Amino acid sequence: MLKTIIIGTCVSIQGTFVKALPDGRISIRVGDRVYSGRPASAA
Repeated sequence: MLKTIIIGTCVSIQGTFVKALPDGRISIRVGDRVYSGRPASAA
C-alpha cells in the first residue's frame, strides 16, 4: 500500500508502507531506503 509522509515543512515522500511507530509517525520504503515521518492528511 502506498503512503505519503511529510518530513520537515515542505518535503513529502511517497512509498510502500512498512510500519506504524508508537509516536504517531509511520515508516515507508523507497527502493532500499526506509524513511519515517508524519503521515500526510487526506485532502
